[in-house]
Amino acid sequence: MIAVVGHADVTTETLGLLEAELTALLERDTGDEPGVVRAGGGVAVAFGRAARRAGRALVVVIPTSGMVPALLPERDRVPIGELLLLARWVRLLTYDPADRDACVGADEEIVAGARRLVAVWDGSPSDGRDATAHLIAFARARGIPVDVLWPAGAARTGPRALPSHGGEARACRR
Repeated sequence: MIAVVGHADVTTETLGLLEAELTALLERDTGDEPGVVRAGGGVAVAFGRAARRAGRALVVVIPTSGMVPALLPERDRVPIGELLLLARWVRLLTYDPADRDACVGADEEIVAGARRLVAVWDGSPSDGRDATAHLIAFARARGIPVDVLWPAGAARTGPRALPSHGGEARACRR
């Protein structure tokens, strides 16, 4: 599988740029395994749309509590609807979507089972809120190849947004 993680606070314009880059990346990839994302908005939806355009199957990981789907934060409820429509498969994973550490643990489990990681990352370090840098290091430590995407003109909306240049992974906190 190809796991995808990335900053949750990218601008709407950046999501359009990412969707085009993700589509091109998937079309160049010679494998046929599915892409996998953790339920949420932003990068996950951009990847889901790119996977559909590239003819690639999508697995969406949704949180559960006692094997019952957990309630996602309100900001993710509409995007998860689109993701579920784009998905070929849904994977249930026990974690609390309101707990940052649980979300990072879920991302680590997803990344650990992947052949490749695609990270939407601006080059910033992990700050205890955004775990993309951590997930890149996690993948590399396991020998999982990492592709970092941060298109020219990309921007973040968060208070520590950096100029366009480099990358980090998606944590639950958006």
